Amino acid sequence: MLRTAILAAARNHTLERVVTNAPVSRSIVKRFVGGAGHEAAIESSRELVARGLTVTLDHLGEDTTDRAQADDVVAAYGTLLDALHDAGLTQGLGGLTARADVSVKLSAVGQALPRDGEQIALENARRICEHARRVGATVTLDMEDHTTTDSTLAVLRELRLDFPDTAAVLQAYLLRTEGDCRDLAYVGSRVRLCKGAYDEPASVAFDKRLDVDRSYVRCMNVLLAGEGYPMFATHDPRLVEIIGERARATSTTDLEYQMLYGIRPEEQQRLADAGHTVRVYVPYGAQWYGYLMRRLAERPANMAFFARGLVSKG
Repeated sequence: MLRTAILAAARNHTLERVVTNAPVSRSIVKRFVGGAGHEAAIESSRELVARGLTVTLDHLGEDTTDRAQADDVVAAYGTLLDALHDAGLTQGLGGLTARADVSVKLSAVGQALPRDGEQIALENARRICEHARRVGATVTLDMEDHTTTDSTLAVLRELRLDFPDTAAVLQAYLLRTEGDCRDLAYVGSRVRLCKGAYDEPASVAFDKRLDVDRSYVRCMNVLLAGEGYPMFATHDPRLVEIIGERARATSTTDLEYQMLYGIRPEEQQRLADAGHTVRVYVPYGAQWYGYLMRRLAERPANMAFFARGLVSKG
């Protein structure tokens, strides 16, 4: 029930205005968001890379309502990619799988626009992929709610014809995901597996935490047994342990752990110090409210930190 309430709050524009304009929100944002602009995000990324971690950056913003807004998002990614290159964060990090990456939501580049939304999103994602290739970075297509899954995978298939290193994201809470993992576990395929953060109906998603965890493990096994490059996005200590155990059992070393900026930084460092590739998801930008609400919904225990920040005096 708490998760549902938090996700409902994510869609409440009145609450959004209150929270985003509250001065005490700065401490909350600083913990979970890499910065308001790309300069701060680059600095956050530089600090992470200096500690042996690597990054994927997400320009916050989704549900684009017109073509011009989608073009602005593409331009923002171009600026970000150039800044990553200028900062020396796109090359020399130990091979393709450890280079800086950018995460793109297709809804931010036109997917939801009427009539030709999917084609517009494909064209804009292609522009971002072309720019990423020029500077030596990679691109991940983020996954959103279940109504966009087929469209997002269709765009992925088209992009991979020219940009085979474009990564997919699959969400373990969806009933379909084990099959999607089988379809995508081929040579050269980069796949990020996460639990999922949207409020989905029981007809398409597991609604109990244990069932989601079991699905995650089944999907994990499929990806580890496949020939692709699995990327496991989780902060769950038990799942992190299982990933390590299954990887050792299958002699799989070509994989990476992914965690969110500000969540379990000590564990991120422990895994990196042990020789694992650890990629930190670094969101940045002014439209942080919806992102933050979904992170709280994924792990309601973070509400305690959020509440303390709102009632504190700075």
